[in-house]
Amino acid sequence: MSFCRALRVNHIDPPDRGTTPAEQPRSRPILSVRNLVKWFDLDRSLLAAARRRAIERVTAVDGVSFDLMPNEVLGIVGESGSGKSTLARCLVSLYQPDGGQVLFDGQDMTHAGRRELRSLHRRMQMVFQDPFTSLNPRKSIGGAILEAGLVHGRVGPDKEGFVANLLSIVGLPPALAGRLPRALSGGQRQRAAIARALAVEPEVLIADEAVSALDLSIQAQILNLFADLKDRLGLAMVFIAHDLAVVSNVSDRVAIMYLGRIVEEGPVRLVFGNPQHPYTKALVAAHPDPMIRRRRDEAPIRGDVPSPFEIPSGCRYRSRCPYAEARCAVQDPMLEPFGDVKRQVACHVLPFANASLAEKA
Repeated sequence: MSFCRALRVNHIDPPDRGTTPAEQPRSRPILSVRNLVKWFDLDRSLLAAARRRAIERVTAVDGVSFDLMPNEVLGIVGESGSGKSTLARCLVSLYQPDGGQVLFDGQDMTHAGRRELRSLHRRMQMVFQDPFTSLNPRKSIGGAILEAGLVHGRVGPDKEGFVANLLSIVGLPPALAGRLPRALSGGQRQRAAIARALAVEPEVLIADEAVSALDLSIQAQILNLFADLKDRLGLAMVFIAHDLAVVSNVSDRVAIMYLGRIVEEGPVRLVFGNPQHPYTKALVAAHPDPMIRRRRDEAPIRGDVPSPFEIPSGCRYRSRCPYAEARCAVQDPMLEPFGDVKRQVACHVLPFANASLAEKA
């Protein structure tokens, strides 16, 4: 990926990459998620109000399933509160799921013992949104990288060379190894956080809003770094972001989340180039794109995301959907295959919505 292409982060039409990894025949997935559920019990300050609605917990992730193939990047997109970050933390066991399974290379992480989890965690690492809070402010950058390698037994006799090599991989000079996080810029800290994740030689990276706090030009550089790491090290990634353009530049497939569930999933160039679910259509239409000066005909998203205390019955998007009908209020749509490619959409009125848009065109 060239710097110029990644810099165009306001343009969400992904380039034609030919056959993506998601469309190629593969062996078994490196990461599989099956019907994952995570809820949170309410604290006392919210419990009194919630009890009036007979609610004592809020479900953040509700029945999410997907597969991640080796050397593939899966983008996850959704509005704030859709459950993206909670899902990421469940994948690396920072949150213990309340239902479903997380399978890494066929091994069940949700029921694994401590020793088995230690081995699995080495193979899957996470890069957080804010490196200033994820790095120890009292430990040097080199010390943080070295500590991760030592804990998992990945460091040889040349400790300085180990740190210098990882800093070089992420585009930082070895001279920065002795500096504290506060002495680095935001982009340098994020590179250092990525180097720490790479210190244990993972096979999967979970990037949770890893570029959202950075300036536009620095975002482009970090996106190029992720693309380079995927090609050089053969990494698979789950890349979480709220910016459709960022996801389109780094991902092979994309999953659209709404109120804890995936409503559309498929190859990124098809999902963003020809969205099918009404929510995906609205997200694409609402995205600012200075490269296109024509007037958009699609309606923007109506209203706000419903309260987690009052999730609509049936389809969770029906209260904001211009195509909702009676059955949407009582029957929750399931993800079903769409078209002749590996693509899924959860919508009762999909044919009607597409026909309405075709009539307007």
